[in-house]
Amino acid sequence: MCSQSNPICTTFSIAGHDVYYELYNFSHEMKDSNEKKVFVLIHGFLSSCFSFRHLIPMLSKEGTVLVVDLPPFGKSGKGLNYTYSYNNFANIVISMIEHFQFKSIYLIGHSMGGQISLYAAKKAPHLVNKIILLCSSGYLGKSQRHLFWSSYIPFFHLIVKRKFAKQGVMQSLTDVVYDGSLIDDQMMKGYEEPFTNNNEIFRALTKMIRDREGDLSPQEVRNISVPTLLIWGEEDKIIPIDVGKRLHSDLQNSLFISYPKTGHLIPEEIPAKIYENIMSFIG
Repeated sequence: MCSQSNPICTTFSIAGHDVYYELYNFSHEMKDSNEKKVFVLIHGFLSSCFSFRHLIPMLSKEGTVLVVDLPPFGKSGKGLNYTYSYNNFANIVISMIEHFQFKSIYLIGHSMGGQISLYAAKKAPHLVNKIILLCSSGYLGKSQRHLFWSSYIPFFHLIVKRKFAKQGVMQSLTDVVYDGSLIDDQMMKGYEEPFTNNNEIFRALTKMIRDREGDLSPQEVRNISVPTLLIWGEEDKIIPIDVGKRLHSDLQNSLFISYPKTGHLIPEEIPAKIYENIMSFIG
């Protein structure tokens, strides 16, 4: 990513683990200004900063944009000494917000990143002005028991790797977009690259099977009072729209918008509409 003029693209060490991030339209002189909008973008499972490549230039015209590669994805660390839990992912987001001394941020999460946004808002509501959930994960439990115990089998990460290879990036992208004509060589390369010739990510994903604690409970979701916008694709095959409607019902201060002929990967499919919805929502 990092193709715009003068972004900061580097890693930040949190609890001994390298976290890659990209920072757009940022200056130290402006960080203390209460008028400066700050957008923090959190990607979904098997994704990275790349998934927000269309939203970043739109939002960076409105304020500072911080995009994070959650480990073990993208360019972040993939060490086996890290606990790949949603709680730790939320701690990464909170730590980076506090490191840059951002205040009253707009938290934008896609898919799994939406769940991490809810975790972060639950843990540090004073840092979050509003939340935008894009086809967010919701109400998923821990990994099934047989999968949990299978992950301890030696070389299980190679089974995970073969499963990914068998499906292939083209089929994976076809499953998450409504209009397959959106898929081009650049898109395929961007989503495939972090997994190419890299066994470490498959070892880390195997560990994540054990570490992931599951989504927030319905009661925990109901306790979140931060104003929230939910945007959904009506043809989402990964996280059906009924999940979004249930989240909307449980979140005490929320607005729900859906789009026809749109799938799960909405930051790629309808970025301009998402941008318009966000700007209308935050006022």
